[in-house]
Amino acid sequence: MLIGRKVTVLGAGVAGLAVARALALRGAEVTVLEQADAIREVGAGLQISPNGARVLHALGLGEALAAAGPQAEAIELREGETGKRVTRLDLARLRPGEEYRLLHRARLIELLAEGARAAGVEIRLQSRVAEVMLGPHPPRLKMLKGEEIETGLLIGADGLQSRVRRALNGEGRPFFTHQVAWRTLIPCDDAEPKVAQVFMGDGRHLVSYPIGRGLRNIVAVEERQRWTAEGWSHRDDPRSLLAAFEEFCPQVQDWLEAVKEPWLWGLFRHRVARVWQGRGAAILGDAAHPTLPFMAQGAVMALEDAWVLAASLAEAQSDAEGLAAYQAARRGRCEAIVEAANENARNYHLSGPARVIGHLALRTASAIAPGKILGRFDWVYGHDVTAPRK
Repeated sequence: MLIGRKVTVLGAGVAGLAVARALALRGAEVTVLEQADAIREVGAGLQISPNGARVLHALGLGEALAAAGPQAEAIELREGETGKRVTRLDLARLRPGEEYRLLHRARLIELLAEGARAAGVEIRLQSRVAEVMLGPHPPRLKMLKGEEIETGLLIGADGLQSRVRRALNGEGRPFFTHQVAWRTLIPCDDAEPKVAQVFMGDGRHLVSYPIGRGLRNIVAVEERQRWTAEGWSHRDDPRSLLAAFEEFCPQVQDWLEAVKEPWLWGLFRHRVARVWQGRGAAILGDAAHPTLPFMAQGAVMALEDAWVLAASLAEAQSDAEGLAAYQAARRGRCEAIVEAANENARNYHLSGPARVIGHLALRTASAIAPGKILGRFDWVYGHDVTAPRK
């Protein structure tokens, strides 16, 4: 147990709030510092696959998850231009009893924030950090207003621009993948099938699924040479999104005609951090392993990190031992998931003969052994970080 252990978490996103609850449930005294004036999310949907759902259940948030969004019935891959189905993976039949949830990111943040507070976590808003100082002494934070804070154990859940990652690893240099993504929500009927659909085209693809409460999530990705800024806060003209997918099928066109406010961001590759912990600090989530959005594992990896970090600290004789065990348990798995996401990006954007052969192979496999297609990722979805360790 971590009774009385003082922990400071930077960032009130998925990673920060999940690790805060996981630590507080084990007795730690946890403070979360969030630079924003409120815990909020821009409009976006996400998927929680079974490996993430297991963590939320272990954290005592299973009922909240079930109320947050619908259970996915199936995954479909379709040709973008014609809408013709390439393959359908019936989750209820192929993976009975496993939980795949479709929900608004804001609802996940909300249930995690409520769970953290219920466990005794203090969340301090408008807490802007100017500098992270690690050394032989306990970690210290220099705040934007000038004061300094000694943190106890410091956990960086502070995202792509993580100051804690920088303190542990030095400066990194992400590179533009020559892909951009639009993210938006449109109205939908909650009676629509709960199916995640991927429409694949030459150099582009579009993913869409209902997330409950009258909303449908859309993520559209296009290859382009010109640079686009990283980050989710860049608005774009709906006509640009329509133009990028003007050759796609009528179903996609109908969705895009309903878009009022798309958000555009450039997709950058960041290396998985070499150093995840040391000198009284650790990183998790996007701070440790930013990933491209082609495996729906960004939030789920953060949940897994949170559980493993808290469990490793609780089981160890010292923070140093626990933090080392955490990095050893997580780094290799996260590197493999990030690479799988990179590979999906290539598969979704095939053109010419490669596309014909690839889609034919998927159709054949779907007809003969659909379970094998989904089984390719059993190492991802079937993993359970909450299971007792041997």
